[in-house]
Amino acid sequence: MIDPRAVVDSKAHLAPTVSVGPYSIIGSDVEIDDNTWIGPHVVISGPTRIGRDNRIFQFASLGSEPQDKKYGGEATVLEIGHRNTIRECVTMNRGTVQDQGVTRVGDDNWIMAYVHIAHDCRVGNNIILANNASLAGHVHIYDHAILGGFTLVNQFCQIGQYSFSAFACGIHMDVPPFVMASGYRAEPRGINAEGLRRHRFTATEIAAVRQAYRLLYREDLRLEQAVEQMQPLLAQCPQIALLQEFLNRSERGIIR
Repeated sequence: MIDPRAVVDSKAHLAPTVSVGPYSIIGSDVEIDDNTWIGPHVVISGPTRIGRDNRIFQFASLGSEPQDKKYGGEATVLEIGHRNTIRECVTMNRGTVQDQGVTRVGDDNWIMAYVHIAHDCRVGNNIILANNASLAGHVHIYDHAILGGFTLVNQFCQIGQYSFSAFACGIHMDVPPFVMASGYRAEPRGINAEGLRRHRFTATEIAAVRQAYRLLYREDLRLEQAVEQMQPLLAQCPQIALLQEFLNRSERGIIR
C-alpha cells in the first residue's frame, strides 16, 4: 500500500494497512497507525506519532522543526490522534523544550486547507479549523470549537469549548466557552446558539448559557462575581461548569 514512488525512511514505523501516495516522504522516527491514508506529495518528519484512520491530503507538511529561534535541535514531538481529516497544505510543527516538548492534535478534527498549527499547540477533539486559520505557538483549543477562515490566534491564547470565531477574526485574548467572536480585534458577539443546538443542547440549557453570558458581559460585574453568580445555573445546564473552570484558569484574560 506504499506507492513505489514514495520515500519511506527505514527507521519509520508504519502499520501494514497504512497507504502512502506517490512522491510523499516519510522521515525517520515517524510512527503511523492502522488505516491512515496519506496522499501524494506529503512530507512527514519525525519524531511524529500519528494514530488510526486519518486522511492526510497532498502537500501537507507535518512534524517539521518549530518556527522558534530558541529551538536548538531538541528531539521534540508532534502527536496526532485518530480519525482526523487534514487537508491540502496544512502545516504542523513539533513542540519546544520551553513548553512540554509536544504539539498535540486530538481525535475527529476537520482541518481545512492551509491551516497552520505552530509549536506546542494543543488541539482537542471534534474541532473545525477552516481554511487559512493560523495558530501561533502554545495555543490551546478545547473540544467542539470552530475557527472561521483566516482566523489568527495569538500565542498562549485559549479557545473554549463550543466557541466560534467569524471570518478573519484576530484573537488576542482568551475566548470563553460558548462565545461567538468576530472582528479584526476579536470581540464577543453573543453565544454560539446554533452550534449548541447542533450538539443537542436543550432549550433550557441554551437559555442558561445565555444567562451566563449576560452575567459575564452585560451586568458590569467583576469576573469573580460573574463566576459566582453562575452557580445556580448549573442546575439547568451542568456544562456551565466548563465556563466557570475556563474563567478561573484564564491567564491572558478574556475578550471584551
